[in-house]
Amino acid sequence: MNAQPTALIPDAREAEARHLAQVYGQLPVEPVSGRGAYLRCADGRRLLDLYGGHAVCALGYGHPKVLDAVRRQAGELMFTSNVNALRVRASAADKLAEFAPDDLDCVFFVNSGAEANENALRLACRLTGRRRVVALEHGFHGRSAAAAAVTWRARERWYGFPDTPFDVTFVPRDDAARAAAAIDDKTAAVILEPIQGIAGAYVLESDYVRALRAACDRHDAFLIADEVQCGMGRSGQPFAIEHTGVVPDMLTTAKALGAGFPCSALIMSRALGDQLRIGDMGSTFGGGPLACAVIEAVLDTIREEGLLQQVATRERELRASCVTGPVLGIRGRGMLLGLECTTSAREVRDALLDQDILAGTSSDPAWLRVMPPLTLRASEAAQLAEALRGMPEEAR
Repeated sequence: MNAQPTALIPDAREAEARHLAQVYGQLPVEPVSGRGAYLRCADGRRLLDLYGGHAVCALGYGHPKVLDAVRRQAGELMFTSNVNALRVRASAADKLAEFAPDDLDCVFFVNSGAEANENALRLACRLTGRRRVVALEHGFHGRSAAAAAVTWRARERWYGFPDTPFDVTFVPRDDAARAAAAIDDKTAAVILEPIQGIAGAYVLESDYVRALRAACDRHDAFLIADEVQCGMGRSGQPFAIEHTGVVPDMLTTAKALGAGFPCSALIMSRALGDQLRIGDMGSTFGGGPLACAVIEAVLDTIREEGLLQQVATRERELRASCVTGPVLGIRGRGMLLGLECTTSAREVRDALLDQDILAGTSSDPAWLRVMPPLTLRASEAAQLAEALRGMPEEAR
């Protein structure tokens, strides 16, 4: 095959199109390196990244503790299976359990948010013997069979499987009476995102979450908190559900957990964990030594650098300065914010990109998503506000 070498093709998207499935809508940028909150692109542009790869890059790019952890662990032991006990795995689990809400102290490591949710849903069905799950309208939980089954409108749009692995009932957000009425003795679990990220940083009301917890308790159903996007300090608390005072039975986390390294975890109550037996769950790569070393580094950095406090400070600054130009209002928490736009959020995103700022859209066309690193500096928050203030009329 006499194809032009990929390195000589001027556009990375054209190079990808030769052999990669074309399933992603891509922006006209080609990042080649990153440092802090900034990406350097092939054309020399320097972008302030307030999107972070769907809220993944919680410590920005090139954080020394993460890089040191990868180098050190890769040089010592890059992989071994879960049939071998590892101190680095034990240490990562200890620190994650300490970081998690009280009573959640049993950890199962996997590789992605969808995989963590898949295991949580499977456990709920298996341990209750029931076949119905309650999920929320506008929620997103992943693209695997069970996780996608509880994702709002996935079946109409892209699900693809002929059947779901269990029955699903979708309930409205923040209508506690209707949601509680859908939970009964046939319900295995309720799954929710305390902050619905893809829906535009929509925060569930605390009373609503408490009502779901009470209904689960009445009917011996499990409450699953999906914190794949909103967890790991992004809300200003270790996990967003802590703002409500509710402790779930299971909590899933990913994305920021590895700050760019693929990993995830299902965290559950000890009472639930004690019901598990050898072979009940498994993963080839979950809990690998490299992932666990990175997880440790991320948790240590959040604590040592006081990032929960810094997130709260930056949120106040963004709220005070960014309701300007095309922005009517702000919702969300911490470093997971939705900006309501007077025009299409896609148009505002593109106008920001013209000013070298990368933000994200959402499933709601009016809401722009801003998901900066937890390490965002005041000057970088001010850069966004200045760009919004000076946005041309056609982007308002």
